[in-house]
Amino acid sequence: MATAERLVHSWMASEKDSEVDESVAGISSGQLTLLEIIKALGEFLTSEEDRLRAKGVEFLSSILGRCPHEKLNRQAVGVLTKFYCSRLEDLETIIPALKGLSYLVKFPNVQSADAKVILDVYVPQLRTSSLLSIMPRIFANVKMRALVQSIRFYVFTIVESLLSTHRSTLKEMGSTFLSGYVNLAVGEKDPRNLMLAFAIARVVLVEFDTSAHTEDFFDITFCYFPITFRPPPDDPYGISADDLKQSLRLCLSATPALGPLGIPVFLEKLTAGSPATKRETLHVMSICLPVYGPVVSREFGKKIWSSLKLEIFQPTDPTTEQSALDTLQVLVRTIHTDTSRESTSVDSIASLARDICNECMQTLKEPEKAQARAAMKVICVFAGADGPLSSFAVSQATELLMRNFHDPNEVSNRASIVTLLTELIDACRGDATHASIPQVSVLSSSPLAAQKDALLGLLIVSLKAPATRLPALHGLNALVRTPKLVADEELGYIVLEVSELLSQEPDEVEDVTADTLTLLSVIAAIAPHHLSSQTLPILFSSLPDDAPSRDAAAQRASYWRALSALSTLCVQPQLFETLVIRLTTKLDLLCVISPTRTIDEESTAAYAHAILTGLANTLDTKVSSKDADVPKYADQLLPRIFRLYLDSALASSEVMAVAADPRLLEVGARIIRLVSETLNVAQQEKLVTAVFAAYMQGDVKPVTNGLLKPIAPFAPFHLNASPRQRNSLTLFSSTIIPLHKEVRIPVDNLSTFLSELVAWSDSSSSTSFQLEAALHTIASIVNKHVEDASGFLSLQLEDYWSSRLNNTTIPAEARKDAISMWIPVLVLYLAFHFPLISHSQITRALIVRSHSSAHAFIDHLFELLDDNTVDWDAARALGLLASEDPVLTKRNAAVLKVCKGNSVCEVYLKKDRIIPDSTRAEILQCSDAEVIRRSQRCQWYVS
Repeated sequence: MATAERLVHSWMASEKDSEVDESVAGISSGQLTLLEIIKALGEFLTSEEDRLRAKGVEFLSSILGRCPHEKLNRQAVGVLTKFYCSRLEDLETIIPALKGLSYLVKFPNVQSADAKVILDVYVPQLRTSSLLSIMPRIFANVKMRALVQSIRFYVFTIVESLLSTHRSTLKEMGSTFLSGYVNLAVGEKDPRNLMLAFAIARVVLVEFDTSAHTEDFFDITFCYFPITFRPPPDDPYGISADDLKQSLRLCLSATPALGPLGIPVFLEKLTAGSPATKRETLHVMSICLPVYGPVVSREFGKKIWSSLKLEIFQPTDPTTEQSALDTLQVLVRTIHTDTSRESTSVDSIASLARDICNECMQTLKEPEKAQARAAMKVICVFAGADGPLSSFAVSQATELLMRNFHDPNEVSNRASIVTLLTELIDACRGDATHASIPQVSVLSSSPLAAQKDALLGLLIVSLKAPATRLPALHGLNALVRTPKLVADEELGYIVLEVSELLSQEPDEVEDVTADTLTLLSVIAAIAPHHLSSQTLPILFSSLPDDAPSRDAAAQRASYWRALSALSTLCVQPQLFETLVIRLTTKLDLLCVISPTRTIDEESTAAYAHAILTGLANTLDTKVSSKDADVPKYADQLLPRIFRLYLDSALASSEVMAVAADPRLLEVGARIIRLVSETLNVAQQEKLVTAVFAAYMQGDVKPVTNGLLKPIAPFAPFHLNASPRQRNSLTLFSSTIIPLHKEVRIPVDNLSTFLSELVAWSDSSSSTSFQLEAALHTIASIVNKHVEDASGFLSLQLEDYWSSRLNNTTIPAEARKDAISMWIPVLVLYLAFHFPLISHSQITRALIVRSHSSAHAFIDHLFELLDDNTVDWDAARALGLLASEDPVLTKRNAAVLKVCKGNSVCEVYLKKDRIIPDSTRAEILQCSDAEVIRRSQRCQWYVS
């Protein structure tokens, strides 16, 4: 370790940080002491040469900034405090001395006496005449405006540190500290320093007696309002305008004493400010008024209302208008804070509030005018207040509007009146998010309680007229959502009246159907029994037992409306159970197999499709909401669905089987998938075991709960199976797709099963509908059971290329179909061997692993571009690698993770291996366009 003298002399010559670090390391290890450093600096600290003296203090300050706090005892801190304070009197050493003090005040051994010594330097009144003779005025030499930002920052840091550790000492200093700090802070403009200055001012205003210096602190805080600071681009300090605004708001709202001085400033900014300034002013007023208190708020209440009224009745933009309303609400609540919450006397309402209410009542007498909407917004603000003011304002407004509603001369204005009442009802809900509790025994605290019956009657009457029907529905919706207001029997009355709208002609109520269903859905969540007894019978009666004929457009539209309404309303468990029973019964009647029936098969299929779609849409809503009752329908609904479809699949092709229609099969598969995805592992294993027993062994009893007695063998995987049985594979696939990866597929050898499924799909009798179901099954199984399917992947890729895709002896259509099959097989192989995987319209695959042999399989597709019979199919297949897929999703429990977006390019860079002619280039361009189009809207996934 070098000696202190060598370290000091070396730094004085080079000013390298290494000497400072070595000195601090020596002090930390005990090989050096701070006293030795000071002794070595002696000649420099007392040098007559200004430059050397300043450098000496700078070196000592640098060491203090890095020195462990435990290395300085109380005596050393006291001595250094006096030393640095004396250096502040030296114009040449004031800057390094400020740095040193900023470090020193953070040491735990700084005592209150030291704090006073430090502060004495900044407050010239405490200095003796002898000190003033050396330095006429400390502040004449330590002028904040004369110092650069970084040095001013040290000054604020010193004050903040002393304020944190020696607040009681500063309080004892009283006015001397307060006036001294004001002199320091005045005129500061740098955002970094202002953050500290605002924090200091906040603490002082909250905890110190500043009554004699209110104007001083008003001057050094309100002068910055409003903040217009915009940080420069790439600001390294990260100070935003919002940071400064928040800090200043805390200052402006620190003490009630600022109220009489601050409110006139706010009013001035509201009068002459820009919209942004007005919004900031209104926001700050909302924060400050509760602090300033009711006395100040009453004193300036009329002036504040005059400014706010302009922003409410003549708004420049909706945001400023809402800010003005929020501020008005704060003003009203502040004025009435000293009024007892239990007081119900109208006499307790302040005169300002009465005047505002009366002014708004005069405006509400003309409800058709725009000013009436603004007046109602003000009344709604009063409705949100506590105590008698809320009841007073609501009762005055409701009585006036209801009186006008029943006035024959105001018939043309009834729609406007109901709209205003709806806004008032909604405001009386406050922050409530739950609907009414249908309990008569519970007393309502709503200000609407006294007028509830009259309001309810008015809204029900308004349902009868087309002009007032829509606002009446909105009003009833708000009334029902008000907590503890509407009783159970009143909810039943509302349901009775509103349900009639669903039975009227569509031309009369088409514009309010959505709002009617919204209101009934709200009631269904709290009182479903009313809908079960009054609404559902009306809707079910609109569903005929037989399908309307093709030319009966009105009847078809009627059952579509009824099914749509049922789908919307029957989400609640009790209602959904009724829906399932009624609709499945209707399906059984429509889809019964009878060779003697002479009906329009297409119309019947369309009707059955609509019923199934309504049921599936309701299930989708419940599954998305994670309703707990859905899993039970694996036992109550799915057996009936399977019985319906399998019965049709077993029927002879000579008879009519409506449920065998592929369009109905798609919707049925959707229902099965929705229920299956809500099941746990054990429930899914039970379901998949029953499905495999039916499809692999022909035992349909487990999957239909014994509801089906087959008239023929059920063997859809047999190569000679009927088209109807083969089409039913979509039900099988819908069971497989949402399975959790923990669910075991009940077959002896998974690779063998998958290979047989490929062979089944490759049959000449396979349709695109059947092929899609098979490929979805393959993708889902391999995605979740890749280890068990490795043999299948390798075998298919070794044989399929030579036997099908590259075999020119087979028909072109067979080769094109093979490409459709080979793409998912290729993708599945790439799951093992290539760093790319994505979705496709058919299927996508699995785990990403890099392997050089994968390039050969990618090349195979490009080789097909030279074959005129399948070139376009190969190009489209390349594009499908980047397409979306609804099967391999998180919702279906697929094993997914995001892959690097640019890894797809590795496949298409292989085009460089081919030198195409113009035709080949055109095909490749098609492939590129497909990739770009699809990759713009999908993520890349791998399992």
